[in-house]
Amino acid sequence: MSVDPEHASANGRARSQRPQASHREVADALRIRIRSGVLRPGQRMPTQAKLADEFGVERGAVRQALRILQSEHLLTNVSKGSPATVAPVPGPVRFAVGPEAPPQPTMVALTPRIEAAFAAPHVEIDALCLTSVSLNLALGEPLRLIHAGRLEPAKIDVRVLLPSRNIDLAFPTAVDASAEDAVHNRWLAQRNAQGQVLQHNLQALRATHGVDVQVTFRALPFTPPVKLYLLNGVEALFAYYTLGRHEREIGHEHLQTYDAEGTRSMLFAFERGSGLRDTTFVTQSRLWFNALWETISSELKLTS
Repeated sequence: MSVDPEHASANGRARSQRPQASHREVADALRIRIRSGVLRPGQRMPTQAKLADEFGVERGAVRQALRILQSEHLLTNVSKGSPATVAPVPGPVRFAVGPEAPPQPTMVALTPRIEAAFAAPHVEIDALCLTSVSLNLALGEPLRLIHAGRLEPAKIDVRVLLPSRNIDLAFPTAVDASAEDAVHNRWLAQRNAQGQVLQHNLQALRATHGVDVQVTFRALPFTPPVKLYLLNGVEALFAYYTLGRHEREIGHEHLQTYDAEGTRSMLFAFERGSGLRDTTFVTQSRLWFNALWETISSELKLTS
């Protein structure tokens, strides 16, 4: 199987081949662990040396990340010596839902909600997206917790709707039509690699932990203008793909494209039982996803 080394570490193991993270990316990852309860108030952080090894960065980048979290009052006792400590919080952390809940960037909102979904005995995730990059990244922490014995789902069902390779994508697309094949092939390679990593990392749980896992992909005959995640039938996370003009390096060339930054898309959260608005949105989103799955979508093979 060919996988994209940038994301091959989704199970929290092989990390050495990925590009070096920035101190802000380290801070983002640790912030998610703190706010989701993976790192609990009063708990000591791993040493700076261990964090540097985990994220593949220098210790200076780790110290910068820890200082950011200390300035946000999420950590205390940040120094060059002993490990920092997770700061106490006033009361339990709960994700905001309902009409007053603010949208958050995908990689801020998705990971803790995916992790919470994996606390259920039967995990059900439906996703409609462009490449499944965000979903792969969000699965990293719950997979790590399963391997650490802190999460123990018995069954995992994942269904993913992705655009077909046989359509003219609305995006990503080349500004110069002569480069369209290169842009399309890059998207297709990313779609297939991400899907293969997702499938491999989840199905590996069958052998390592005896989890009943089913991962299925189907192809859409159109480019989705939005992304949608349905978690355990009770939560819907929705975001618009907002297009912009971006320069991409493809085949040693810098090409101008119209594309969306999916990991930064603002995610709106809806939860069944949090009022009529949220309950109706979750219900209709599930009906919409199932209708696409059962009618106009087709078999998808993750091959080049």
